Amino acid sequence: MRASLRRLGTAAAVVLLGLTSPASPAAADDPYTVKLLAKAAPDECFNGIGNPYPAGPPCAEGQAKVDQAYVWGLTKVGPDVWFGTGANVNCLVSGATLDSIKPVVNSDYVCEYAESQVVAHDPDWPAEIGDQRAPEVWLYNTLTKRKVNKSAEIRARSTDDAERLRTTIGLRAAGNLNGVVLLGGPALNESLNLFAFDARTRRFLGSVNLPQYGNIRTFLVAEKQLYLGVGIGANGGSGGGVLRWTGELKSPFTFQTVASLPVQAADLAYHDGRIMATSWPANQPTSPAQLAGVWISPALADGEPGLGEEDATLWRQVWHARQYETDRVVAATYGGGGVASYDGYLYWGTMHVPLKATKVHQQVYPQTTDEAKQAQVANTQRSISIWRGKDLGLPTQKIELLYGATALPAYDPATAAWTTVPTGWTPLYGKSGFDNPFNNYTWRMTVAGGKLYVGTMDWSYIVQHIVAQDPGIRLRDVAPPPIDPAIYGGDLWVFPTSTEKAQPVSTTGVGNNLNYGIRNMVPDGPDLYLGMANPMNLRTDPADDVPEGGWELIKLTAPRP
Repeated sequence: MRASLRRLGTAAAVVLLGLTSPASPAAADDPYTVKLLAKAAPDECFNGIGNPYPAGPPCAEGQAKVDQAYVWGLTKVGPDVWFGTGANVNCLVSGATLDSIKPVVNSDYVCEYAESQVVAHDPDWPAEIGDQRAPEVWLYNTLTKRKVNKSAEIRARSTDDAERLRTTIGLRAAGNLNGVVLLGGPALNESLNLFAFDARTRRFLGSVNLPQYGNIRTFLVAEKQLYLGVGIGANGGSGGGVLRWTGELKSPFTFQTVASLPVQAADLAYHDGRIMATSWPANQPTSPAQLAGVWISPALADGEPGLGEEDATLWRQVWHARQYETDRVVAATYGGGGVASYDGYLYWGTMHVPLKATKVHQQVYPQTTDEAKQAQVANTQRSISIWRGKDLGLPTQKIELLYGATALPAYDPATAAWTTVPTGWTPLYGKSGFDNPFNNYTWRMTVAGGKLYVGTMDWSYIVQHIVAQDPGIRLRDVAPPPIDPAIYGGDLWVFPTSTEKAQPVSTTGVGNNLNYGIRNMVPDGPDLYLGMANPMNLRTDPADDVPEGGWELIKLTAPRP
């Protein structure tokens, strides 16, 4: 992010960093118990950008580094919690999404891009994802309290399996049904890799590359059928759909296409007898159907279980970002986030890659003066909005904005000016981002114990670090208010009922404020298993006064009546 901000200009960065920090909210009345079950360990030694990686850890030269950053896919089978990881994901997003490939190193993380040893040993490897490392598959048993890295079993099976793991950008999704555990993620050459395990024996079954797809975001079990949302092309930008798994232990990689969409399916939920999908936008969308939105399937059949190929063209979009966002260019950068069915409503939220809207706006409406660039940065930032709807797709459809804005800035190219334009919505409960402007992803929603939980990404820690690291940002005599360290870390919120506003469970990364997001949640009765996102790959010293980087698996125990 630091390199991206520098390209925007120092004055523009000051405007961005002048966002008002919220007051720290009070925690939920009843205490939750947090237990760290597993944590990424240092796996590499770093000895300067572009230099070979010394042996270790432990590191006789350089410093220890923890590449594995996200619990990116998470699923539970009986006492077993399976998860797949993603490495250095903040570097991958900055490179592949924001086109920022200038190496950066600070006290928290390093991104090497083209100077990575991955690229040095494979010149054909894309520079923008030079910080990729092979993801890992982990198994945590809740009875024995043991964690096992299953990745070596994949590599030992065959050279093809090992190569698929090496070229997977991260294991972004995980699911299970009928004794099979599936994990998948985007791969090189705009394709998709899937890996399968036997849930009973925990044995690796094999892997496959699906060249017709370029992304995967989630799995869902509905009416005893397993579905997965996919995208086509690089990062799913060329369309997508929903697949129904038709496999078994002996043949785990067979699917039917049950939704063909102009956008990639992001998160999935089962609601009112249908599958609901949030979506991410197509590359350069030209119609509302290609924007982030909410799609609903036909009713799941009573005879042939679930959805079939005949349903692929029958899905309908019931909401899209332009119905809220006042600026058409910014609207094209929204993503659809977590979604869940709760007390008769479908709840969902939006996602906003930091600075992506600014980058796209610069491409469409390039600005030349510092003042115009400042205005562009300030007016293109968005935090999450939270929505719910009833009777979706029917004449009685009702949609409500729970957290959001009554007005948003929009650019008028005729006057080259920004104006505040009403969104047409009044939020029931509060401002965007749960009143925190740095909550930029609605990463996951799930229901447990009769309550709806919402996990976010909060990028305040990275922004504050940029200010501290880059004195160039302070070249102008402007003193933006500092970001309150009390808000560092991803948020976990809970709706106790559908008639109450959300309450904060944690607004500081659930025990580690370097956890900038709650990437995954899996219910366990009234409790939750949380998969955290923490890309601070140089924070590996347990003796200093800063928490450690790398993914975390957490058990959150809810208060009992």
